[in-house]
This record gives sequence, structure tokens and C-alpha cells, in this order.
Amino acid sequence: MKIYVYAICKDEKAFADRWMDSMSEADGVYVLDTGSQDGTPAALASRGAWVACREVVPWRFDKARNLSLDLVPQDADLCVCTDLDEVFEKGWRKKLEQAALMQSCPQYRCRFVWSHGEDGREGMVFWQNKIHRRHGFVWHYPVHEVLQWQGEKEYALGEAAGVSLHHWPDPQKSRGQYLPLLELAAREEPEAPRCAHYLGREYMYQGDWNKAEEELLRHLALPRSTWEAERAASMRYLARCCLETGRRKEALRWFYRAVAEAPSLREGYVECAWYFSQEENWPGVLLMSQSALAITQRDKTYINEDFAWGSVPWDLSALAFWHLGQKEKACFYGARALEKEPENQRLQQNLAFYQGEK
Repeated sequence: MKIYVYAICKDEKAFADRWMDSMSEADGVYVLDTGSQDGTPAALASRGAWVACREVVPWRFDKARNLSLDLVPQDADLCVCTDLDEVFEKGWRKKLEQAALMQSCPQYRCRFVWSHGEDGREGMVFWQNKIHRRHGFVWHYPVHEVLQWQGEKEYALGEAAGVSLHHWPDPQKSRGQYLPLLELAAREEPEAPRCAHYLGREYMYQGDWNKAEEELLRHLALPRSTWEAERAASMRYLARCCLETGRRKEALRWFYRAVAEAPSLREGYVECAWYFSQEENWPGVLLMSQSALAITQRDKTYINEDFAWGSVPWDLSALAFWHLGQKEKACFYGARALEKEPENQRLQQNLAFYQGEK
């Protein structure tokens, strides 16, 4: 079985050796450099990568990805798309081969650790589907691009069990190009829920609350907006916009709607619990944080956030139990919160306080 890695890059020499070490299990590595000025192409080539240089003007990620895919030899059995700031756990090649032999699917997803805490702990984790057969796929959307199957028949997505890819980004790298590209995507496909959701989220990240609210409401109203997890996320973002503009009661309604839209996801419960903690509504905090913790299976899509799977729901439960006079339980949940984030001084102090008050 021939497995090739392909990527796009620009000014990422600092990651070249680490990335090539990780990708060395492939039969070949193919990279499209889109205008580096720091010697990235030479650094990659010296490690055995096949590198082509071409600027993409005007810039869009899907075009660059498709050009990089064109570099991959036609005899590839599987193509693996990664970025230079991503690293596989060792042994990924053998595990991917095993999955492909057992499932024989056109496309596979693997575990993707998108973020890490300062102590290296895993943050946001979801399953990413950037492993695919050489033919029949094209990249689509100017940003937050996805692979689209060009065949007539639908297929089952395979799962590369045991394959984990870690994202270690450059914190200095700007995401300034995202907003104009997301606006472009929404203009190109105004009826696409994905484009509206991502654009509304980006406006929220930028602190443009009014535009975020307008776009997120548009997302929810689109006829094709039927994915409950994505809809619930838009509702949570709308709640955040309401909070930022002083509309707390309206924010609570959106949090409630998010919980109802996707009751199997932790995020809505945790944000609702946090809201109640600001109101010192401790029974409400307890109900929502305990409901979150009752969900033990993390969703595999990108619609999950690290706060829901870290210390926060445990911490909120501990606070609620203490305020409600159940100090033994406050100690238990406070200890679990600290296990999730052992270097957090506030959590350390809280647990010591609970234990001193028993």
C-alpha cells in the first residue's frame, strides 16, 4: 500500500524538521510552498520532501489544497493531508494500513487534538477526515475548507482507530485572513449553513456582536440548517452576543435552546451552568453541571470545546455543592476539577477551602 502525505505551507521553516520526522512513515511527502521567504522549501527538500513553489493569488485555501493534491503521484492508495504545525503520534502508518485493509473506504477520519493546555494536556479534540483516496475528491470553500466527494454514490466514512494527529500552532500567526475569506464564502454560497455558521462565529471572535448576531440568526433560518450540533453552537454564540450587549434574560433563553437542540452535548449545559453561577443560582448550577457530567462520551465532530471536557463542569459542581451545604461532595468534585488542571492555583485554593470547612 502506498501512502503519501501532502501539505501547503508558507514561512514555516521552524516546523520543518519536526514535521518531516513525523511524516517519515509515509512513502513520500509532497508540499506546495505558496511564497515562503524564510527558506522553508530548502529545509523541507533537504529532508526528502518533494516541494513545488507557487503563489495563489487571490489567496484561498481550497485552491492551494487542490494544487498540493495535484502533486501527489497517481498511484497513491491513500493521501494524508496535514499542515506543518501538526504531528502524528508514532506508529500512525501501520495503524492506518490496518484500518484501510479492514474497512476499504474512500475516506478516513482520525483523532485530532486541535489544542493543548500550557501543561501539554489535551484541549479541544475531535475527529478529522483528511485521509482519502487519490481520486474522486476536491477541496471546497475558500477557508475552513473540506474534502468533497465527486462520485455519484454515497459511502461510509472509515475510522483510523489509534491514529492521533496533534496540532501545535505558532501563537504569533495571524488569523486576519479568515474573516474576508469567510465573507467571500458566504457570498459565493449564501444558502450554505456551514458558511453562515463559521462567519457568525468569526464575527463573534472579532467582538462584532451585532454582525455576529445577524449572521448566526441567518444560519438558524436557512432551510438546510438541520445539523443539531451546529445549530446548538450558533445558539450558544448568540447567547454570548446577548451577554456582551447587556441582554442577560435573552442570553439565558438561547442557552436553554442550545441545550434543547442538542441534549447529548455537554457544551450547552456547561455554559448554562456558568451563567447561573454568575447569578448565584446554585440549584441551577448544580442541575446543569451535573447534567453535563452525566454525558461521558465526547462528540467526534469539531462542535465540542475543551472547557466542557476539562475542569469547568467539575469546578462548577463543587461550587454549587458547597453553597448548598454539601461539603463532602464539594471536596470530591473540587478534587476532580484539580485533577483536570493540577497547576491551577484557584482550584488548589478552592479545594483547600472546601477541605478546611468540612
